Amino acid sequence: MELPLAFIGWFFAVTSAGAILLGAALIFMLMRADDLHRRYLSYSYVNDLVLAAVWVLGLFGGIGVIRLQPWGRYLLELFCWSLIVLLILSGASRVVALKRPESQPVNWMGAIAGITLILIPVLALCAATIVTLRSPEALKAFS
Repeated sequence: MELPLAFIGWFFAVTSAGAILLGAALIFMLMRADDLHRRYLSYSYVNDLVLAAVWVLGLFGGIGVIRLQPWGRYLLELFCWSLIVLLILSGASRVVALKRPESQPVNWMGAIAGITLILIPVLALCAATIVTLRSPEALKAFS
């Protein structure tokens, strides 16, 4: 299944910009919160920076695809591969956390719903984007 390049570019640019703004708002709120929340923020700043870099990659890739720049295709494909890896690792870590004996009662329905409603559609969108960006029509449009 191939998606239109304009849709791909605008979708990933707007989604990435929204994620960056939401992340910045959350960090700002944590900075203004009590000491416990600020301490948590100081422990996770490397993760936050890496996640922000991934979303910036998606933003620039989306803008590059909108402008039909060859580098945009590569950046957006790299973003999609990064998102696939992050989603799979996140899903796997949640399943492992559910199996720990010290964890609270297992909510398998919630885990299955999260995988079905979020993980699978986003993986499918990323896969369709990668296929589209590698198609002969896209290669022709970017040259």
